[in-house]
Amino acid sequence: MGGPRGAGWVAAGLVLGAGACYCIYRLTRGQRRGGRGLRLRPSRSAEDLTNGSYDDVLNAEQLQKLLYLLELTEDPIIIEKALVTVGNNAAFSANQAIIRELGGIPIVGSKINNPNHSIKEKALNALSNLSVNIENQIKIKVYVHQVCEDVFSCPLNSPVQLAGLRLLTNMTVTNDHQHMLTNYITDLFQVLLTGNGSTKVDSPFLSLYDGHVAKEILLRVLTLFQNINNCLKKESHLAIQPTFTKGSLFFLLYGEECAQKMRALVNHHDVDVKEKATIIPKF
Repeated sequence: MGGPRGAGWVAAGLVLGAGACYCIYRLTRGQRRGGRGLRLRPSRSAEDLTNGSYDDVLNAEQLQKLLYLLELTEDPIIIEKALVTVGNNAAFSANQAIIRELGGIPIVGSKINNPNHSIKEKALNALSNLSVNIENQIKIKVYVHQVCEDVFSCPLNSPVQLAGLRLLTNMTVTNDHQHMLTNYITDLFQVLLTGNGSTKVDSPFLSLYDGHVAKEILLRVLTLFQNINNCLKKESHLAIQPTFTKGSLFFLLYGEECAQKMRALVNHHDVDVKEKATIIPKF
């Protein structure tokens, strides 16, 4: 397989296929507004912060209160609601950095050890949103091996398994941490072969390659394609015309519909998108 690094490419390609849509969807939630507030001592009113809607974006002071509450409370209901609120706010890029600087990543990460599967799922979802930030990945990578073990030990297609796959997807979009999945290739194959539609990718995924899609999203899905292509090249699967299972990510990416979209992106008005599309080999 060309050593651990080559095997990491294979594992990364598999995980990217399992959770690609979710991590790209999160990027469409937009940017948050506002600056970083003063660090005030948290109070019990932090519980009120867990009752907002998805679009209630918290500032730095409120996030600190929420993290303080999450760290100290033992009430499973409050823990779960706090994790949901942290996760929702972590969908905004500015808050991803604020939560890291407030020491929130280890606080959230500690909750993946909770025996309550609902709490574990919410913690994984929050880490998944936080992991879109490259600097956050440096702190989140310490949980990768445990997340892999949880993915394979949980029931097939369970919320915890899918949340873990989404986190692993984000952690392997770039090359930095793909080698950490080397020892899990066989199990990843098993998940993708036996999982239901929630662990696979359907045709709407290709709409992410449309020319009108935001540049940030286009660059990420093109990087996804490039990494998968490199994975297959290392395994010599592209030496001859491969046959992929219908409905799989590979079937979609190497089909005619995607080929047309890629040819269009070669003429995209944005230089970075055009360059990224150009370096992916023709197929």
